[in-house]
Amino acid sequence: MFVLGLVLLVLGWLVGIPLLSTLGIIVLVAGLVLWALRSPGRPVGSRRWYY
Repeated sequence: MFVLGLVLLVLGWLVGIPLLSTLGIIVLVAGLVLWALRSPGRPVGSRRWYY
């Protein structure tokens, strides 16, 4: 999710579409939150690994 958020954010800035930038920020933050919750080794949402 982190990479997808970065791609959407950069694409939104390059193309000039604010909706893509907003979606990129939202997905980026969601990916960072999931990564932070998962980092201690605890499963998040009954899943231990996210691919």
